[in-house]
Amino acid sequence: MGKIEAYAANPASQANNVKALRGRDGIRLRVGDWRVIMHDGEVLDVLHIGPRGGVYD
Repeated sequence: MGKIEAYAANPASQANNVKALRGRDGIRLRVGDWRVIMHDGEVLDVLHIGPRGGVYD
């Protein structure tokens, strides 16, 4: 199971890899050198996936 699916099934399972974004709404999930930018709620919305250096632009 991938980390996005694991987070969707049980957010506590990825607690080490999830942080709130600063300066904007949302959270980020760390997946190796990649970052997944998401809104968290009843439905998980993946907004962007990219390498850690450029995903926040």
